[in-house]
Amino acid sequence: MRRISNVFWYAAAIVLIAVIFGVAAPESFEAVTANLKEFLTSTFGWYYLILVSVIVLFCLLLIFSPVGTIKLGKPDDKPEYSTPTWFAMLFSAGMGIGLVFWGAAEPLSHFAKNPPLSEAGSNDALKESMRYTFFHWGIHAWAIYALVALVLAYYKFRKDEPGLISATLTPILGSKARGPIGTIIDVIAVFATIVGVATTLGFGAAQINGGLSYLFGIPINFNIQLVIIVVTTILFVISAMSGLGKGIKILSNTNMVLAVLLLGLVLILGPTLLIFNMFTDTLGSYFQNIITMSFQIAPLNEEHRSWINDWTIFYWAWWISWAPFVGIFIARVSKGRTIREFLIGTLLMPALLSFFWFSVFGVSAMDLQMSGAVDLTNNATETVLFAVFNEFPWSSVLSIIGITLISTFFITSADSATFVLGMQTTYGSLTPPNRVKLTWGIAQSLIAIVLLYSGGLQALQNALIIVAFPFSFIMILMMMSLYKSLSIERKQLLKMLRPQKTVKK
Repeated sequence: MRRISNVFWYAAAIVLIAVIFGVAAPESFEAVTANLKEFLTSTFGWYYLILVSVIVLFCLLLIFSPVGTIKLGKPDDKPEYSTPTWFAMLFSAGMGIGLVFWGAAEPLSHFAKNPPLSEAGSNDALKESMRYTFFHWGIHAWAIYALVALVLAYYKFRKDEPGLISATLTPILGSKARGPIGTIIDVIAVFATIVGVATTLGFGAAQINGGLSYLFGIPINFNIQLVIIVVTTILFVISAMSGLGKGIKILSNTNMVLAVLLLGLVLILGPTLLIFNMFTDTLGSYFQNIITMSFQIAPLNEEHRSWINDWTIFYWAWWISWAPFVGIFIARVSKGRTIREFLIGTLLMPALLSFFWFSVFGVSAMDLQMSGAVDLTNNATETVLFAVFNEFPWSSVLSIIGITLISTFFITSADSATFVLGMQTTYGSLTPPNRVKLTWGIAQSLIAIVLLYSGGLQALQNALIIVAFPFSFIMILMMMSLYKSLSIERKQLLKMLRPQKTVKK
């Protein structure tokens, strides 16, 4: 029996209170959340940097450890999805819409608007912009997702625990993991998922609206964005009802085909040689400077410290707040893979694809900016991509593919989230009932609509960062819990591999 848990009601109540506050007093809501976000990023920036670096190191150690051969499941379990489909599903849920939204906009901002250290528009700023974009969307981001997904998959499929965040902490918390403390942990995870996806729905609607404005002259306003959200809600609810094997699988594969098509066209139409040269150069620079960037807090440079708060610390908190949602979904589709295979697949491959994506779109945008043909900095973030397309041949074709890709990523993220929320609020059921998924799907869209209407999208982003802080401590406990369990398995593995001493008669 797939019963609805107390987590459902507690999380729903918190969301309702936040939305009412945001609608009734949007300015106060934004001010309160902004102040709290500023306090967390300024005071605990060092903590975020160290924590994420430790997570990366932990994941890398597991890849080379003997426990890397352990399966996320029983010894005879096989992967449920083919490797290409598995990769497409985790990539679509984890990064998809963000890559489209920021693909041209972030490198352009680091280069022409607000560089980390160098003079805006200089060659040094160009190199810095790509290196820091790689840093923000690379191994560190995927390590955060990989940790949560790995711990969940290990305890769900190997130890037969419920598919809940709280259940992974049983080795540390004991019976308390199933009591009020466990409920609080799961409520934090559910709230982070709801807020994260609602923010994505708002971003996605704004960017689709921006693309339609470029193509057809449709005005950019709330009414158009409302229609976009309603239409996409209907589509992702239909997809969610069809289950993982149909809806999300088909959409994820469609996403990858569209993404490769768009990537290939821009690569050919854009500055191809410069893109390949910058990708190669930045890849080397990224690995050369990864340790310095990982711990850079700029204590004696107020301007650079402010930049780190606004970008690096913001991103680390952002990925942490998304970790429950993406981690649970990736865990669900990763049964049967070894720890080593899982970590290589989630840590390295998506990062490399992200690097090439940003090289293609970011370098194309910066090349246009340097040529003086157009000033892309005058565009809002959600329209930068379409402003770039407007300068290329086949601009309408590129924009149509771009809008379609944003829409399918939009639907896939929301679809995945309804499954995760359903799973988390039905005691970890791997097949949550459709009525629960429908409830969460509609609730997410309503939250996005209300906050877009009240102008509270920035406040919602602030709330996302705030939620990340308590969940970061949960991630530390998850690392400790996994380490404890794997240490026991490692001793058993070594005992099996050690040759037995023969007894002399």
